[in-house]
Amino acid sequence: MTSPAVEDLLRTLAPQVLGVLVRRHGQFYACEDAVQEALLAAAVQWPEQGLPDHPRAWLVTVATRRLTDEWRGEHARRAREVAVAVRQPAYATVAPPADEEPPGGDDTLRLLFLCCHPALPVSAQVALTLRAVGGLSTAEIARAYLVPEAAMSQRIRRAKQRIEAAGARFTLPSPADRDERLGAVLRVLYLVFNEGYAASSGEALHRAELTAEAIRLARELRRLLPDDGEVAGLLALMLLTDAHRAARTGPDGELVPLAEQDRGRWDRAAIEEGVALVTEALTWSSPGPYQVQAAIAAVHAEAPTAGTTDWPQIVSLYRVLAHLAPNPMVTLNQAVAVAMVDGPRAGLALLEPLDADGRTAGHHRLTAVRAHLLDLAGDRADARAAYLAAARATTSLPERRYLQARAARLAGDGPR
Repeated sequence: MTSPAVEDLLRTLAPQVLGVLVRRHGQFYACEDAVQEALLAAAVQWPEQGLPDHPRAWLVTVATRRLTDEWRGEHARRAREVAVAVRQPAYATVAPPADEEPPGGDDTLRLLFLCCHPALPVSAQVALTLRAVGGLSTAEIARAYLVPEAAMSQRIRRAKQRIEAAGARFTLPSPADRDERLGAVLRVLYLVFNEGYAASSGEALHRAELTAEAIRLARELRRLLPDDGEVAGLLALMLLTDAHRAARTGPDGELVPLAEQDRGRWDRAAIEEGVALVTEALTWSSPGPYQVQAAIAAVHAEAPTAGTTDWPQIVSLYRVLAHLAPNPMVTLNQAVAVAMVDGPRAGLALLEPLDADGRTAGHHRLTAVRAHLLDLAGDRADARAAYLAAARATTSLPERRYLQARAARLAGDGPR
């Protein structure tokens, strides 16, 4: 069985190795398949034989061998071009060729823009990038989109085929093309970060390798586009959100909600950087959805206690956000803020239209927020039923345990 440490390392290395192969050889579809085979070989061998001296080089070498073997079988004329590669041992641990490090940039960032090619619909751009760059499984992406895994698998397969058919090149796009793809790139990074900050399934609440990679790529993107306010806003939002990570779990790994967190455990350096980023961006850039979300996070971060949070300001910011980017998840968060200012019944009223929205009807987050507001309103029986329904619907074990504990408290089975 693959150890968690090896799984984490492979997830981190996968987009880097894919970037190396696509830069060298093109043919995204074939390179992605070769990398997956190399990852499988590593998952089998590394736990038994130990890590090679150069894990990334090992994967590059093995994936290249897989790729060239495939080409030899299909196109005999390629044999001369790859003769050196095929003489290498299949599982060598030697360093890769000198050009493994990309000249003048990050291969992963190039890969990110390639996956957001305009030949793809936005949904396919995001799904493919989550798979190739974020390292999420097809099942995890399907959960994020609320679609069956088989349908998501087909979507990703078609996306890879369309990139190949479009003849996309592995280079950073021109300024005009870059602007066209930037919205999808930002959306992808946001989804990768969210999956790491609040894992949609499994035992762990956090997947630090995903949040770290999303933040790293956001920093790279900001270096590339220092005058884009939304790039700065997204990086600020990630930093301000990730600053809470150490305080989000208790001694036994249980989820601790924002209002109950020990703010002394928050990462003050990340908060200061995030606040400075969004404050500066809002002085010269028209506000966009990521900047507004970062501003909301900054209001929370600057409150010394939960009780001193400036909820009226947060409500005002959510109104702006709902105008800029109306969607059900914004409404869910807005309902909580409105409840803190105008009372829980006002918040519950905002949730009512979401029952008829196919994106949220039956979703555990809608049920969990409703449970919280019913709890605040003193409706113990309905709140308990909603907590239990949300617990049954979530695939995150820490979330499930938290929701079950809230329900038990209302039943008198837990601490009040």
